[in-house]
Amino acid sequence: MIMTTLTQTAEAARLKEALALLAVLHHLAVQRIAGREAEADSVLERSPASAGGEPDPEKELEALARLDPEAITRIHGRYFPDVYRFARYRLSDDVLAEDVAAETFARLLEYTYKGRGPRTNLRGWLMRTAANLVNDYYRAMYNRPTTELPETLPADNPGPVGVFEATEEKRRLHDALQTLTEDQANVLALRFGSGLSLAETADALGKNANAIKALQFRAIGALRRELVQA
Repeated sequence: MIMTTLTQTAEAARLKEALALLAVLHHLAVQRIAGREAEADSVLERSPASAGGEPDPEKELEALARLDPEAITRIHGRYFPDVYRFARYRLSDDVLAEDVAAETFARLLEYTYKGRGPRTNLRGWLMRTAANLVNDYYRAMYNRPTTELPETLPADNPGPVGVFEATEEKRRLHDALQTLTEDQANVLALRFGSGLSLAETADALGKNANAIKALQFRAIGALRRELVQA
């Protein structure tokens, strides 16, 4: 009984340490996105986990199951850009995309700790989790947010008319994307936002390549019709 309690306490401590590491990795990844790469690079270069080629998937998952810090660092560095780009494509918002990416990796560690993490396809698990978070966000929205023009404009700005036209074009595209089904929106985000191949997208969504092709074709057709009618 005492040994079991000690083991559970040690495992909980490992999870806490892993989540703390994840917070640091997320901060560094956001620094890169924001263009402040010097700080991120200086830290990552000191990490032995930042080097190396493609790992063995099975060994990677085994190391993840142990909440190994080097494995977590490698996994975050390898998959964060894909998760972030997917969320950014779906949400059109940098901060929301960062939040979705952070929550996706936090769930990876928490679910792994509980024995419910990925068994085979790590990328697919991460992308499905990010897709579910994005879908949950849209379901929770009661009113579609409106975009306001800035009160002040820089001197080299094209002017209020130009700003309005650019804003209106983005709004039309955003509105058109909201008419797609969840599967269609996820396919476009994975294919064009994260740059995944047909096979990788199929793995991430648990479908076959032909289904992905059909979803992509229908999604593009639906967007074209919406934009023509707008």
